[in-house]
Amino acid sequence: MKINTVAILGAGAIGSYFIYGFSAAPEIDFCLIAKGERKERLERDGLCINDKIYKPKVKTPEEARGVDLLLVSTKYNGLRDALEDIRTVVGPHTTVLSLLNGIDSEEIIGTVIDPARIAYSLMRINSERKGNSVTFNVEKTPGLFVGEKDSREETERLLAIRELLAKTPLRYHFCEDIISEQWLKFTLNIAYNLPQAVLGTGYASYFDSGHVGYIRDRLEAEARKVAAAYGISYGPLENTRPRWLERARFSTLQDLEAKRHTEIDMFCKVLMEKAAAKGLEVPFAEYTYHAIKALEEKNDGKFDYN
Repeated sequence: MKINTVAILGAGAIGSYFIYGFSAAPEIDFCLIAKGERKERLERDGLCINDKIYKPKVKTPEEARGVDLLLVSTKYNGLRDALEDIRTVVGPHTTVLSLLNGIDSEEIIGTVIDPARIAYSLMRINSERKGNSVTFNVEKTPGLFVGEKDSREETERLLAIRELLAKTPLRYHFCEDIISEQWLKFTLNIAYNLPQAVLGTGYASYFDSGHVGYIRDRLEAEARKVAAAYGISYGPLENTRPRWLERARFSTLQDLEAKRHTEIDMFCKVLMEKAAAKGLEVPFAEYTYHAIKALEEKNDGKFDYN
């Protein structure tokens, strides 16, 4: 099996990482998927990635149909709107990777295509988005982690992805238990992404304040409780104070400060739904969900009573 053609759906931080990487390997035939006004804008303006303008080839879903590899990197709240485009792009030999850092995007995509076409994955990248510009540290970005849902083997299609990325500066990691790894990353996001978003504080607050640390620990415990109900366990989160800059702000707080809607549904709403299906209560997750939704409403001007 060999991957000759690649399409990327979604040009945010994660999509930008792959655009940067594939652009460094001209022998790779890749495109960005867009249509209408957005396609025209991307073709005209390109994308600013690490202070450099990239103008990748842009194709409609119909033009990209049947590619060997489809990378889905939309925002979570745009995934359902993208399902028809995904259905259009996927051909009988297409492998799909969902790069959204939750635990249910593969389930959602699997409602419109054959789930067997989907290999499971997650991304580890610390990026910053300001306006239309995305920046990330190439050397410190761990990159792509992949595995198969029902196998601990590095299958032929995963080896093809490994071979593809070996031509680029992008990083590839095989996971024997990708589901547990997804839950670990999901828990990491819930515990370390969300409290700072509610409080508006930098990363070091998790270690400098017993109160912030308490909220973090309760959210982590709730996520682990739900995972255990599904027979899933995983190791420690392994965050330390020196790991990130004291002022580091992760994606949810970045979104709120830029007055964008967040991906809180991908985190707390999904956890709440998974918990309810097992008859479990997750009060810290419920509070956090509603607090961030209220902050979104505040940003939208709902409480501008003057």
